[in-house]
Amino acid sequence: MKISKQLHKYVNTLNAMSKTLKITFGTLLTLALLSSCNPNDDGEPNYVSSNTPTSQEFESIREQALENVTQSFQFNADDGNINLTSNNGVSISINGNCLTKNGNPVTGIVDLEYIELFQKGHMLTTNKPTMGIMPGGEKALLISGGEFFLEATQDGVTLETNCPLQLLVPASLTGTPDNNMILWTGFIDENGDLAWDEMDNGPDGQGENGVFTEGSQYYAFFGAFGWTNIDKFYNDPRPKTTIKAAVPEGYDNTNSAIYLSYDGEDSGLAHLDSYDPIDELFSEHYGQIPIGLECHLIFVTEEAGNWRYAIKAVTIAENDIITFSISETDIATEAELTTIINNLP
Repeated sequence: MKISKQLHKYVNTLNAMSKTLKITFGTLLTLALLSSCNPNDDGEPNYVSSNTPTSQEFESIREQALENVTQSFQFNADDGNINLTSNNGVSISINGNCLTKNGNPVTGIVDLEYIELFQKGHMLTTNKPTMGIMPGGEKALLISGGEFFLEATQDGVTLETNCPLQLLVPASLTGTPDNNMILWTGFIDENGDLAWDEMDNGPDGQGENGVFTEGSQYYAFFGAFGWTNIDKFYNDPRPKTTIKAAVPEGYDNTNSAIYLSYDGEDSGLAHLDSYDPIDELFSEHYGQIPIGLECHLIFVTEEAGNWRYAIKAVTIAENDIITFSISETDIATEAELTTIINNLP
């Protein structure tokens, strides 16, 4: 009988200890969860990523995306007229007899680096949006028939050409032939952002602004290597406004970006290319966004070699401010993000 009472007392002691351990563990778990977030002004958790990327890390995934869409060719300049075909069926024509190296005619093997972008998914990951420079210096969305980059080198030295290069581009890659398309030259600024300036005249008078349509193809003629674009300005008669976007704590224009996808436009991508470090807002500061526009705003950054992103469906209101929180983001590979962006309305 004494043994039974002692055993009962021992069991009760163990149960008490178990309850104490459970309470202690629960308290520690709660504290750990609370330490991972801080309430924002609205009482909502404001999750702060412990892996906020550097500007170099963000730039690295963009450079990798550009490398992944780069095509390489070799040809002999002595063969004269060279015709090459890209992965998407674009015909590239270069006259090897027109190439120069440090001002001297080129002979022998030439390396050609070539990039073609037709969909907004690749435009986003490579940071090559379609923003055209207007006469007053503002930027507005362009609808693209294709963005192209060509660079010829020999022994690591960049070559030049003294006669036109030619591209034959299937219009089916971006829709149907559009006679309003013109040719644009791309410029990359000190921040690494690309903008497009209209070509005044085509080389040797070949077509208006260097591009014309024939059948189901665009014929583009241009007189220099670099970035070239077949485009026209997006046209919307509605009143325009400026929009802004707030991003999570720890992110700014050095390690993240904001893009704008217009619903119904698969071959154009806008970019909020201005950032105010005082109010910590990205901005389309040109006032060129149509009020009432249905679109998707896209926040992107880097994390552990992948893309962290968030997408919001928005109907543009006057002087709109759209806010992203880190808890709204997801992680994707480059291929996954490209597909997601391409599948937007």
